[in-house]
Amino acid sequence: MKKHFGLVGEKVSHSFSPQIHSVYGDYEYKLYTVEPENLGTFLEKREFDGLNVIIPYKQSVIPYCKLSPIAKRLNAVNTITVQPDGTLYGDNTDYKGFLYTFQKANITVIGKKVLVLGNGGSSHTICAACEDVGASEVIVVSRSGSVNYDNLYLQADAEIIINTTPVGMYPDNKKSPINLTDFPKCKAVVDIIYNPQKTTLLLQAEKLGLNYVNGMPMLAAQAKYSSEQFTGGKLDDSLIEKAVKKVSNTMRNIVLIGMPGCGKSSIGKLLADEKAKNFLDTDEMIIEKTGRTPAEIIKSDGEPVFRVIERMIVSEAGKQTSSVIATGGGVVLDERNIDSLRQNGILIFINRDIDMLDMTDRPLSKNLEELYKIRKPLYEKYADIIVDGNSSISDVASDILLQI
Repeated sequence: MKKHFGLVGEKVSHSFSPQIHSVYGDYEYKLYTVEPENLGTFLEKREFDGLNVIIPYKQSVIPYCKLSPIAKRLNAVNTITVQPDGTLYGDNTDYKGFLYTFQKANITVIGKKVLVLGNGGSSHTICAACEDVGASEVIVVSRSGSVNYDNLYLQADAEIIINTTPVGMYPDNKKSPINLTDFPKCKAVVDIIYNPQKTTLLLQAEKLGLNYVNGMPMLAAQAKYSSEQFTGGKLDDSLIEKAVKKVSNTMRNIVLIGMPGCGKSSIGKLLADEKAKNFLDTDEMIIEKTGRTPAEIIKSDGEPVFRVIERMIVSEAGKQTSSVIATGGGVVLDERNIDSLRQNGILIFINRDIDMLDMTDRPLSKNLEELYKIRKPLYEKYADIIVDGNSSISDVASDILLQI
């Protein structure tokens, strides 16, 4: 008989835990949405063999459990197992999950000053982990604490920065808790958010050439350690990366860039069907939003007005996950668009020869050669993958599928 495990929380419907746990074992893993007033009754019924626990219940479950030393120390439980005598054993695998994140990202805190943004439950766990592995100093930043965002300039010598706040999480993707240029000694950034996969904070870290990592390795690692407790078996750490890739590939957008008329929409629809992803066309989104085509907007209001509208639409498209996104030809002219698309996406440049482009109803096509000269270096600069777009639509789509 299969054992029954799951995740309990107030809001769990968008959790990736079932997909992650499917990598670790052949057992049932369910999502349990439980209101605060019903939590005690839920736990006492014991209709499960083990649970993962998310906020706001990591402290609320403590009175019902016998605690492990680390859970007692951190005053937080994220893993519960039902013991043979029926008692609930509460543990905390977030601690080990975070240490795995350091290891995976090759981040060393020994002898370094660590700045932790936020003072919630995750912050307490991460501070303990940093102290235990030898950080010289761990400073917690909160909105109302002695170290806050008004006097943060006093911490400009921080070498490792860790965000444990929800700032930058979907759907408020464009927000960032800090500006990394204020921290010239910073070498690495951790953001425990994983949707989007690259927050604004991590995008800035990438541009500055800093080492960075999101919250997905921590999520997958703590689940692996929980699974070992659930089943009593030992799992290889290689499965953590397998789980990370599974969820990341599910979430990832495939973003097509290239000149107008290179086939982005047609190719995108084929890719969406093949990968079972949603299909978005930013030009079609503009039509739906404004009631006018891009050509009509450019003809009547001018290109600058159109680019503002396009930027708003691209920002919304970039927030989505598990989608194929066909973009307008000029999307690369504004780096803010690239930031939006990079949050969850891999950018693919469809490089089609200029004399093979379909320029039907494209008002900017009169200066096609000049446009191509300006845009091609930008496509190449921002692309993660470049494909030859001169063959058939199906062949180009097949080429992309081989490379992603």
